[in-house]
Amino acid sequence: MEYTIREIQKQEYPLLDNFLYEAIFVPEGIEPPPKTIITSPELQVYVERFEESKDDWGLVAEVDGKIVGAVWVRIMNDYGHIDDETPSLAISLYKEYRGFGIGTAMMKEILTLLKSHGYSRVSLSVQKANYAAKMYLKIGFEIVRENEEEYIMVYYL
Repeated sequence: MEYTIREIQKQEYPLLDNFLYEAIFVPEGIEPPPKTIITSPELQVYVERFEESKDDWGLVAEVDGKIVGAVWVRIMNDYGHIDDETPSLAISLYKEYRGFGIGTAMMKEILTLLKSHGYSRVSLSVQKANYAAKMYLKIGFEIVRENEEEYIMVYYL
């Protein structure tokens, strides 16, 4: 599958709401939450007023002119928060585009972007049952904390 990864454009920021919803891990056999869940304060920290901060960076993946995935970072007090200098990462890809290497490519691109802007690390939170946890480990993220349900991972740039 051919795809392009590029910086997200201002007029595309509203799409981050869709990708935030897509990023919610729903275990097999569990009913997905209503889309309104993304309006909760603990999820709005990922998208609210995106790019008002110098630490907001985002990329999208495009297939045949359609945006099919997004990866973005910001320094926020989210589930993967480490400290006030380390951006937290969110990534999402529409289901039908998973398994083609697009997510891995987006991750590598955002890591390169962050390193070029002088960041020393990036963090994320992932549920242990989420298949993406294996991808993060394969790319080079390290587990720095965990609880019963999730890992807090860091990639050192």
